[in-house]
Amino acid sequence: MRGRQLADGAIAGAVGSAALNVVSYLDMVLRARPASSTPERTAGRLAGVAHVDLGPEDRAANRRSGFGPLLGYGIGVAAGVGYALLARGRRMPLALGTGVLGGGVMTMSDGSMTLLGVTDPRTWRRSDWLADIVPHVAYGMAAAATWNRLRPPLSGRRG
Repeated sequence: MRGRQLADGAIAGAVGSAALNVVSYLDMVLRARPASSTPERTAGRLAGVAHVDLGPEDRAANRRSGFGPLLGYGIGVAAGVGYALLARGRRMPLALGTGVLGGGVMTMSDGSMTLLGVTDPRTWRRSDWLADIVPHVAYGMAAAATWNRLRPPLSGRRG
């Protein structure tokens, strides 16, 4: 049964990651803002720290462009698996799950980018914080709702 719970957590994390991306793209459309460069810069910094040669600059740029979003999905899926372990197979109140998952993913992603020197949240404006918080809340809500939907109904109730 543990394997199913971990798989359900991974699915919930992937759904949350998709929701985060949709909200981020909607923000780009509504505010006519460019895509963030932090995923690509994070990928480049990680490659440098790991001493991984991404090839000539034209190819390296393409690899960073692909690797950056994959890192985001990896964090999202890993957080879903971690949540499955934390929840021990049980449904959680949606508000609690939203906060734990959204806050956890935001902390992991922003924290790792800060440690790598890609960003410094102390310099962010209010609009920067909103552009970061809102998609992470969407992640948390979508992931928590998916987790709860994948859990067996409580005895005597339909879910």
